[in-house]
Amino acid sequence: MSRLAAIAFWLSAALLTWAQALYGPFLALLRRLRGATDPPPSVGADRRPLVSLVVAAHREEAVIADKVADALALDWPRDRLELIVAVDGGAEPGADATAERARAAGADQVLELPRGGKVRAQDAAVRAASGELLAFSDANASWAPDALERLAARFADPHVGYACGRVRFVSDGGTNQEGAYWRYELWLRAQESALASVTAGNGAIYAVRPQAYVEVDPVMGHDLSFPSLMVKRGWRAVYAADAVATEKMVPTIEGEWRRKRRMMSHAWPIVLRGGLLSPRGYDPLYALMIASHRLLRYAAPALHFAIVLSALAGRRRPVQRAALAAHAALLAAALAGGANRARPLLLARYYVLTTASLAAGLYDHLRHGTPAGWDAPEGTR
Repeated sequence: MSRLAAIAFWLSAALLTWAQALYGPFLALLRRLRGATDPPPSVGADRRPLVSLVVAAHREEAVIADKVADALALDWPRDRLELIVAVDGGAEPGADATAERARAAGADQVLELPRGGKVRAQDAAVRAASGELLAFSDANASWAPDALERLAARFADPHVGYACGRVRFVSDGGTNQEGAYWRYELWLRAQESALASVTAGNGAIYAVRPQAYVEVDPVMGHDLSFPSLMVKRGWRAVYAADAVATEKMVPTIEGEWRRKRRMMSHAWPIVLRGGLLSPRGYDPLYALMIASHRLLRYAAPALHFAIVLSALAGRRRPVQRAALAAHAALLAAALAGGANRARPLLLARYYVLTTASLAAGLYDHLRHGTPAGWDAPEGTR
């Protein structure tokens, strides 16, 4: 085995192990050593700001009335809530009844827009908003009655520019194992928030100060771009675990693969040219978080490939043989998970396909570009 192959093997294995297994315990230990806490604040009824709640929707006629009703049922004074439904493609010929049903359900503003993608629909809504706080949700997300109160309370801290809530995925069965991954992801998010700022959010429930809002490239979603941009501009981006939203999970692992592949085609532009990769504006701890939780995770396909390739070069050595055997067993289990619904096999299939989706999303972006428009993932409405 050549020296170069040995370096590639051990470096790739170390980076993958750090990102997938050691980063979380490191954060938990650091949080304990620092005594970092993230106590849930409260917001008094006399201090509730006017909130503009934005719902960007494209062909959501089946769920938009329920979403409007859900928003209007929040424990928040009606005269302090401005509900804006921004209908992406609502101005196009052949548009569905999303705009009509949103108006009938009681939305304060319904914007019928040309097809420009979710981000441009959100930008248009923000320009039309009059709120002291901007909140955002998906058309298929249901918020707990106190979710807006819990989310808004984070902005009592003048350093907070962005806050995301906790999404709870519900499933009627199926094979998708996203729930197991998501619980770990949210645990990591809680550690990051207590120590510094989160490295990513979610589209189902989050809020931003109007003065912190940034109009980004329409192919770059807010979920990944906003937290790091906030940090670069001197704000904190925090996680409000007690602000809960519920969404329906994609039913199958194969559907999750397609969803994550599409998501990553939007994430890679943020990494490559949206500023995420540049450490400028990060303090050392947050730079480590971005490198560990985002960059190394997105590099997982390349790290696996480097381990296998370098292990083949040194396959006579026990450690390299063990690495090859482990990868072969993982692939075999993933293949078996296509026919057998045993939980360990499904978890292996989920890991292999979602890791592959990182590379597939990069391929899609580099080969075809990333469209700004989006459609709802299958089975989530």
